[in-house]
Amino acid sequence: VYVANNLRLFVLTIISTFMKNLGIKLSLFINYFVFAILLNSVGIVILKSQNNYGVDEVQASILEAFKDLPIAIVSFLVASFLPRIGYKKAMLIGLGIVSAACISMYYGNSFDSAKILFAAVGVSFALIKVSVYSMIGLVTSGEKEHNSFMSSIEGVFMIGIALAYFLFPAFNTEGEPDSWLNVYWLLAGLSILSFLFLLFTKFEKEAEIPGANILDDFKQMFGLMTRLLIVIFVISAFLFVMIEQGIMTWLPSFNDKVLHLPENVSIMMASILAIGLAVGRLLAGVITRKINWIWVLSICTLFAMMLVIFVLPRTLDLNVGEINSLKDIPLIGFAFPIVGLFIAPIYPLLNSVVLSALPKKLHSPMTGLIVVFSALGGTLGSRVIGWLFKNQGPENAFYYTLIPMGLLLISYFILKKLTSNNDIKA
Repeated sequence: VYVANNLRLFVLTIISTFMKNLGIKLSLFINYFVFAILLNSVGIVILKSQNNYGVDEVQASILEAFKDLPIAIVSFLVASFLPRIGYKKAMLIGLGIVSAACISMYYGNSFDSAKILFAAVGVSFALIKVSVYSMIGLVTSGEKEHNSFMSSIEGVFMIGIALAYFLFPAFNTEGEPDSWLNVYWLLAGLSILSFLFLLFTKFEKEAEIPGANILDDFKQMFGLMTRLLIVIFVISAFLFVMIEQGIMTWLPSFNDKVLHLPENVSIMMASILAIGLAVGRLLAGVITRKINWIWVLSICTLFAMMLVIFVLPRTLDLNVGEINSLKDIPLIGFAFPIVGLFIAPIYPLLNSVVLSALPKKLHSPMTGLIVVFSALGGTLGSRVIGWLFKNQGPENAFYYTLIPMGLLLISYFILKKLTSNNDIKA
């Protein structure tokens, strides 16, 4: 009886712990999913801004900066001492801000309103991403579990991105230029629902505070930057997001201007990239249990470069004819967006390699550095591709992604050598 009672108590404790973690994990998934839709609608809004608000490619690309610079600034300012505020409270603030911003976009209906929207989304996402990345370390144990959950949550993020490419066309009616704005009522509603779910989710465990005071918290973040491995890592993160955001932001415009697809079809076609990113990241968590991360990333990057070199030129000569839906597009038209499948594992695996090796109390300041350099990479990538679209032609712009891809390939081997030497350990 004694053994049976203790066994029953043990089983109940395990189930209780799992359910607590399940609730927290589900909350993190929902928050990340909502912001995936909002953040990556920037490419769609860039296209609508050109068609509805009369701005050119370079002017429209400033929306990426309005999104990414607030992410970088807020992450830099708050990441190191966010544990003092509390991750739950920070995420609630972010969801509240973005709910109001969505409603403001509906009533504003202008390019300036779009700037305000993405600035608000940027500020909010900084709070969300630092909180989510830091919480991963609290609800997982060991490098493999960390890697798996990191890849899964980034996979869910990409599913949200893919959904955005279908949500916006669903509200876009030909002949009614303002109809697409109704999607912001749905997005405001999703943000409010996410707010309420998070509000009633209990966070039993909060992170350790990095330093003795706020000034010491900042010193911990700057101290990370003195390590060679961290420097190489943030450069790698910068290069990847430069590639990803450059392609993702401008793929709808590429489909519209080069392939001459209808606007709604151009937007939906871009979802293939996001679906590829989602599938690639979900698979990465499984594959890296058997194969070392450096070989996964090296092979994927080489395949991505081959797609740019050999497949992209064939899409430029595509004779699409009359296109009314996705089924009317020749198969080769779907080939280039598959690049998302191969670049997908890069970001979560690089993040996991570094974060899982650090003490948990440094996860928040380290995430701050990740977010800052990711945001700067996204802004530069979009601006560079926007400039290339205007000055080199939209048919040539994506070839320039081969440069950061080549640099990334070199960085993997440097990172592998540094991690093998335990350079990151505190």
